[in-house]
Order: sequence, then C-alpha cells, then structure tokens
Amino acid sequence: MRSDTAADDRAPENCSTRSSPRQRTEFEQQWRQRFVGFATLRDDDAGIAGWSPSGLDARFRFFRRLWRSVARESIYLDVGCGAGTYTRWLVEQGLYVVGLDYSHLTLIKARGRAATDLHLCAGDARMLPFESRSVDGVLCFGVLQALSESTAVVRELARVLKPGGELWIDALNRSALSARLERARLRLKGRNMHLRYESRTVVERILREAGFVDPVPHWLPIAPSRLRQLQPMLESRGARYAMACVPGVGALLSHAFVFHARRAA
Repeated sequence: MRSDTAADDRAPENCSTRSSPRQRTEFEQQWRQRFVGFATLRDDDAGIAGWSPSGLDARFRFFRRLWRSVARESIYLDVGCGAGTYTRWLVEQGLYVVGLDYSHLTLIKARGRAATDLHLCAGDARMLPFESRSVDGVLCFGVLQALSESTAVVRELARVLKPGGELWIDALNRSALSARLERARLRLKGRNMHLRYESRTVVERILREAGFVDPVPHWLPIAPSRLRQLQPMLESRGARYAMACVPGVGALLSHAFVFHARRAA
C-alpha cells in the first residue's frame, strides 16, 4: 500500500477528514484499484508498489540508516509490504518476517522477486489476521496515505505487538512546502490532492492514545522524481542537522515523516 508517483506528478483526488463515509469508502476503493493496476503493469519493486524508483531508493536508504539490530528470529510484520523490498531485507537481518498486503497480485509478484520463499499474507491493515501480542515489531510504510484515517490502523498495530515491541510507521507531511504549493495550485483548478497527508502532531497523538510510548519522529525529505538530482543534498549531514535542530526546517522540506515508537510494557 505505497505510492508517491502521483504525489510527485499528479493529484486528482483527496480524502478529507470532513468527508462523508461514502466519500471515504470511494477514496479507499480507488486506491485498491490503483494498486491492482500497479502490480498488473509493472515488474520492478518501485513500480509494483506505486513508488517512483528514486522515491523508493530514498525511503529505503533512510530506513536502513535508522535501523538498529534486534534479536535474531524476532517476529516482524511488514504491513503494506508491496513488492517486498523491506520484507526481504529484514529476512536478511535474521528476522522471521511476514509481509502483508491487500493486493493478491502484488503478493504474487513479491514472491516471484524473492530469491527464497517469503512468508506473505493477504489482509487489511485495519483487521490484521494475527493474535494479540504476537509479534515483536511492525513496519507500516506507505499505508496511511491510502486510507481515509489513521486511528484504526494504529490501534490494530498496537494490538498485535507484544509489550515493548517496536513500531516503524510513516505518513505524508501535510506541512511540507511542496504539499502546500500543490494544494494551492489544485485549489485554483477546483481539484483536491489524491493522497492523504497528515500532521505530525496528530499522528503522535494517535500513537500515544493507542498505547505507544516515546514516539520519536524523523523528517524524511524526498525530492520529486523530476528533481531527483537534488536528493543527495537533502540527505547530506548538514541538511539532516538543520532538519533535526532548526525549528520549522524539517517540516517545510520533508515530503514525509517516520515515527519509531514502542508498545507500552
């Protein structure tokens, strides 16, 4: 359940928190259809999941830089696994990983791209087919932007995590300068953004209400695919320092943000 192609290049629809239940359902159904289309037409990791290649590469580098080793054979879920980019990498780290996605065709292609068998499961992030307190960690990347709200997903992730288990979750940044300019441009045309953007403070509140403690936010700057030559500058040590230490810089420059949190013990 991941996509940034349209975030970079087009923006036909959006799901607002003030929209009706019917509109929210239509928004999510449209995204399900898009993911089927991605998996039907494309065969690379980025394309199957709906990312631009440069966007996926930047996100994957970002996560590997933040990752800290955990006990081997820990049980992890990759919720919204797409083509299995993160699933395969976590398996290489010695973890027992189950990748979950609601697109069957996506899972078939994910299995075909793996050198070894992957544990894959079809399911909805809001109704995970796993027992409560059964896993040590969860990744949930590229999911919130394709759903009408975040609370149900976060509560379900909290349910399946063991006490002390870790969560990695991302969302598109509503405060980004690029997002603000795009909203203004589309508003002039009478159109809305087709991905759901989140406030970092709102996501942090949802995490805490669901029972997560010490949520640590990380700004994730990603250049649009047409400006991908700027990505090394955004990932430089100086840029990372500015986004972490200078108020407002990270919020303006970052396409997305990632939270790392733990389930309350």
